[in-house]
Formats: sequence, structure tokens, C-alpha cells
Amino acid sequence: MRELRIRVLAGVFVVAGVLSWAGARLWNAVGTLPSVPLAAPIVLAVIAVILLATALSIRARLKAQRERRPDAKGVDPLMAARAVVFGQASALVAALVAGMYGGAGVFLLESLDIPARRDQAIYAGFSVLAGIAVIAAALFLERVCRLPDDDEHDNGAATTA
Repeated sequence: MRELRIRVLAGVFVVAGVLSWAGARLWNAVGTLPSVPLAAPIVLAVIAVILLATALSIRARLKAQRERRPDAKGVDPLMAARAVVFGQASALVAALVAGMYGGAGVFLLESLDIPARRDQAIYAGFSVLAGIAVIAAALFLERVCRLPDDDEHDNGAATTA
């Protein structure tokens, strides 16, 4: 499996943000702007917590296995691979969603004097922060599931469990 690249995630974030900002300007010129749902930052935060809990659980199990504790519960390689795939997919979607809400939030900064738009800008800002938390948790999960010999590859393409 290939490792997530920060450049790809940043590129997705920036492209989605620019397109969202332009779309918000166009949509606002036509009539009303779609709202940023209150559930967006909440759902992203829940995903970040799930990814972080998975990473901490796998890390603790791997540490117990390395220390050869008698009660150590092993880590199934297929389960670790599924966790990494879930993390990578979550990070890519979070970069896209955070960029989308970031672009809308930047557009909404122009009209903070309107209470409804101010609330929407706050929701968009929290969505961006929660999206960044998902990306950070996914990268941490990927780091935890990295195979020990990954650092020794000459080609620079690290693989994960």
C-alpha cells in the first residue's frame, strides 16, 4: 500500500477550496447560498475520534506484542490493512470536504454582519478544523501500522501493513 502524501491532501484541499469559493460567489449572485450544516463538524470530529481510537488500540497491541507479554492480543494484518485503507479514504474525503467548507467560509467572511452568515462561517471554520483532525488522525494511524522494514526500502515508496 502506498503512503498518503501531504502534498496530495493539500492539493485536494486547495482545489476544493478555490472551486467552492467560486461556486459560492456564483450561487450567491443567483440567489441564496446553501447552508453549512451543523452536523458537518460533528461528523468529521466523530470520524477523527474513531481513527485516533483505532490507532491507539493498534499501537498498544503492537507494543504488547513486541514486549512479548503473555496476555498480548495480536494484530491481524488484514485488520490493520483495512484500518489503514479506512484512514486513507477518510483523509482524502476530509481534505475534500474541509476544502469545500473552507472556500465557503472564506466567502462568508465578507458578510459577518449578518447573523445567519456569521453562524454559517463558524460552522464552516469548525468543519475545516475537524477535517484537519481527521487528516492528522489518519496519518497517525498510517504511521502506527507501518511495517518495521518500511524505512529500509531504497525506492522511497513506503508500504503499510
